[in-house]
Amino acid sequence: MNSRRNFIKGSAVVGAGITLAPNLVFPFNRRPATDRLKIAFIGIGLRGTNHLNNAIHRKDTEITAICDVDPKRIEIALDLIEKDGRKKPLVFDSDENAYLDLLDSPEVDAVVISTPWLWHTKMAVAAMKAGVYAGLEVSASQTIEECWDLVNTHEATGTHMMFLENVNFRRDVMAVLNMVRQNVFGEMLHYRCGYQHDLREVKFNNGKQPYGGGVEFGEKGLSEARWRTKHSVLRNGDTYPTHGVGPIAAMADINRGNRFTSMTANATKAVGLHKYVVDHGGADHPNAKVKFKQGDVITSMIECANGETIIVTHDTNLPRPYSLGFRVQGANGLWEKDGDRIYIEGKSEPHQWDSSDEWLKKYDHPVWQKYGEEANGAGHGGMDYFVMKAFVESALANVAPPIDAYDAAAWSAITPLSEASIENNGEPQEFPDFTRGQWVARKPYDWMKAEYVG
Repeated sequence: MNSRRNFIKGSAVVGAGITLAPNLVFPFNRRPATDRLKIAFIGIGLRGTNHLNNAIHRKDTEITAICDVDPKRIEIALDLIEKDGRKKPLVFDSDENAYLDLLDSPEVDAVVISTPWLWHTKMAVAAMKAGVYAGLEVSASQTIEECWDLVNTHEATGTHMMFLENVNFRRDVMAVLNMVRQNVFGEMLHYRCGYQHDLREVKFNNGKQPYGGGVEFGEKGLSEARWRTKHSVLRNGDTYPTHGVGPIAAMADINRGNRFTSMTANATKAVGLHKYVVDHGGADHPNAKVKFKQGDVITSMIECANGETIIVTHDTNLPRPYSLGFRVQGANGLWEKDGDRIYIEGKSEPHQWDSSDEWLKKYDHPVWQKYGEEANGAGHGGMDYFVMKAFVESALANVAPPIDAYDAAAWSAITPLSEASIENNGEPQEFPDFTRGQWVARKPYDWMKAEYVG
């Protein structure tokens, strides 16, 4: 075990306002100047493999290491890398802590973490302590303490992390962001968003395929059903807020001139998952006796320092078409994704919606205008291309990414705060200020540029 590994395991960042003793030296900026990023992957399930595939298609990356506890996923990843004619990466698969050995490797400058949620914070913290630029999948943290762990470690080490929220890079979302920046909607007042997605065939399967075919979860399930469904059994809160709130936070300049100040949350009763088990497995199936704690529809209301409000809806346990429920409203008009419609006073016919098509085309984001064709086939309508683009470019330049540790903490804090509010009959919960007051002085990120450096 080398000195870096010893440091990772033995050091701790303690408290919300920490300073380091002079004799404690972190491996700042470990990455040497180069035009190719040595990138590793921890967790190469379905999501991790998608990231891997997008990294393979970039000319500015070297795939130097992979890590997973499932030998089948290792085999799939190696096959993808070999077919592209790339050098075989280092493989770390000995046990669940093999990722620490990966982070020790001098062949790793940056890492993409796509593991089950409970591993996210600890792996990102270990990466930053090792001087490895971290890319972390959603959601980042499950507790307020974990949110602070991300912020504290970033501040103590000087190592960056990027939160890999892909919806921030969706074409229509970035066009609307452009409209917000150009004051088309006027002064901003209200936002709505959420994660409204029928996940019943994600939370249950037959143990042989990743989606559907049965009502198993936990040890008998496969892929996300193996770990994700347990959160619905044990927790009553918005466990997946960032697809919706991430784009809204960018529009509202959260942590950069604005911040979340408080929130309330309420939940309906839990019906959907039990009904699914009974309908597809029968009333006598063992999982029909499971009591699911998570309410089927969870509604959170967030207040912001600059006076805006945000409604966030979590709805994953019931039959419904997919929607993130976006509404962006200012003094001059609004955009609603459901219905694909826009109304701008003085531009639209009075009391009549415009189709959003022409507006979104007019305000199409520069990065999509430049790279839209290249993004085809990258996953999730092309937005996964831009996630990897932002991550690789930011890591190569060793600069702060567009979505940083403060964003990961603030957006992910919705989960534990919603749990606390629901548990206390909708009682308001104060949002921690993860910037420690610096949100007042931090400048908004320049989302309108076509590149993520400079």
